[in-house]
Amino acid sequence: MPIMKRISFILAFMVLSLCLFAQEETVEQKDTLWTVGGIASLNMSQLALINWSAGGDNNISGNALVKLSADYDNGTLLWDNDLTLGFGLIKMGNDLARKSDDQIDFASMLGYKATEKWSYSALLGFKTQFADGFDDPGEPTRIKISNFMAPAYLNFSVGMDYKPNDNLGLFLSPISTKTTFVMDDFLSAAGSFGLDEDETVRGELGAYVKFTYVKEVLKNVTLDTKIDLFSNYLDNPQYVDVNWDMLITFKVNEFISASLMTSLIYDHDIKFEYDNDNDGVMDGEEARVQLKELFGLGLTYSF
Repeated sequence: MPIMKRISFILAFMVLSLCLFAQEETVEQKDTLWTVGGIASLNMSQLALINWSAGGDNNISGNALVKLSADYDNGTLLWDNDLTLGFGLIKMGNDLARKSDDQIDFASMLGYKATEKWSYSALLGFKTQFADGFDDPGEPTRIKISNFMAPAYLNFSVGMDYKPNDNLGLFLSPISTKTTFVMDDFLSAAGSFGLDEDETVRGELGAYVKFTYVKEVLKNVTLDTKIDLFSNYLDNPQYVDVNWDMLITFKVNEFISASLMTSLIYDHDIKFEYDNDNDGVMDGEEARVQLKELFGLGLTYSF
C-alpha cells in the first residue's frame, strides 16, 4: 500500500474510533454505571529553507494520538476498557518518510469486588502497530524489521486488582500468559522477536504486574503513566520484561496543549547486534533497554 494511502487510512481509522466512543458520551447521561472519556491530539511541525547559508534540511512531521476509555461499575462488577492509538511520521529533505510513533494498545479488565479496594480480576491485553518499520528508515535499501502483527502481543492474566482511588491502580497476577505473534513471512523466516526461524507464534507462562497512575499533578498539567512487568516462569525468569509508558499533558486552553510522551522497553527476547571493536564485523547479539521520547504542541480535544 502506498505510504500516503496508508497514512490516510490510519488517520481515518483513528478519527472514526474517536467518533464511535464520543457517541457513547450521551450514554453516560442515561446510564450512570458507564463512564466514558478520551483525548485526541494532533501535532504538526514544518521547516522550509531557501538559500540558507547555515545549512539544514527541509522537514515536515506530524503525529496523532487517541486515548479512549469506557468503564463500567455497578458497585460489585467492574469492567475497565482502554484503547491507545498513536501514529507519527517525519520526512527530512529527500529522505524517505520514517515513523516517529506507531502503536495500537488495547486493555480490558473484568473484576468482581472482594473488598472496598480489592477485586478478583482478569485482564486481556493486546499490542501491535499499524505500519512497517525499517532498520535505516531514510535509505532506499532499508530492511524491514517490524510490521502490523509482527510483532503482536496478546496477554491474559488472572489475579487481584487494588484500586484505592480513581487515580491509582495495581494489578497482581501469579498466572499470566504472553503470546507473541510474528505474522510476516520475512520476519518469521529471520526468527525475529524471540521466535525460532519460521515460527509465527510463541507462548510464555509467568507472573504479571501492572501499575497505573493518572492525576492532575499541577494546574493544567496531567500525568498519565503505566508500567507492565512480566516474568516467564519457564525460561530465564530472572529477566523481567518491562514496558513503561508516560504521558504528560500541558493544557494551554480548551483546544491547544503540549504533550511529552516517553516509552521504555526491555525485553530479553529482543536482541540487538553489537560491534565491540568498531571494525564493521558484528560480535554478537544482546538485549538492550529501548527508549522513545516525543514532544509536541498542537490541537487537543478531550471529553
